[in-house]
Amino acid sequence: MKILVCDDDHAITDAIEIYLKQEGYQVAKAYNGLEALEALKDNDIQLILLDIMMPELDGLRATLKIREHSNIPIIILSAKTEDTDKILGLNMGADDYIAKPFNPLELLARVKSQLRRYTSLGASPEKPSTFRSGGLVLDDEAKEVTADGDPIKLTRYEYSIVRLLLTNAGKVYASDQIYEQVWSEPPINTENTVAVHIRRIREKIEINPKEPKYLKVVWGIGYKIEKLD
Repeated sequence: MKILVCDDDHAITDAIEIYLKQEGYQVAKAYNGLEALEALKDNDIQLILLDIMMPELDGLRATLKIREHSNIPIIILSAKTEDTDKILGLNMGADDYIAKPFNPLELLARVKSQLRRYTSLGASPEKPSTFRSGGLVLDDEAKEVTADGDPIKLTRYEYSIVRLLLTNAGKVYASDQIYEQVWSEPPINTENTVAVHIRRIREKIEINPKEPKYLKVVWGIGYKIEKLD
């Protein structure tokens, strides 16, 4: 598997390259967002480690551009540690966030976790399955979602949340339950992360996100997708 490491600090990219190669990964390197986009065209990349503060094109805008055509896992690397910066990165379409300075073992663990999920999501199920609630349809074989006939582009986590709620239409899930099942990690201070993804899903599947037809909040409890005929 090949991983793209993008950071304008050459010492950081070189260090990460050493860690990754020791684990058997191939590495491509870039030093700004524009170079990262070019590297994606020229290489078969399975995951991106992307700094936020870079010249030419920063990591957040690069993430937006990548999400226009790809659901490849993106882990944001940044010296910024404020929750608002983390939420902004997730809201732009990143899958995870690691603050600098980081522990190399934690970085490798997160890389492996994202690659496992990416590979798992890309695998074909044994039997094709289609799940529906009204005009919201999820084709789990093609990994496609449509809302009222319109195709919806979802990130891997957004897709997994929709799948969880749609296959259990009418059932309410708390934020912790969603996080534990979708991220496969213990739910610790996860409410904001889940809320960000729920908001992004609503913006994509609802005609009017402020008056949702499908994805509802059950105040004080959690979220559900309505069971519609």
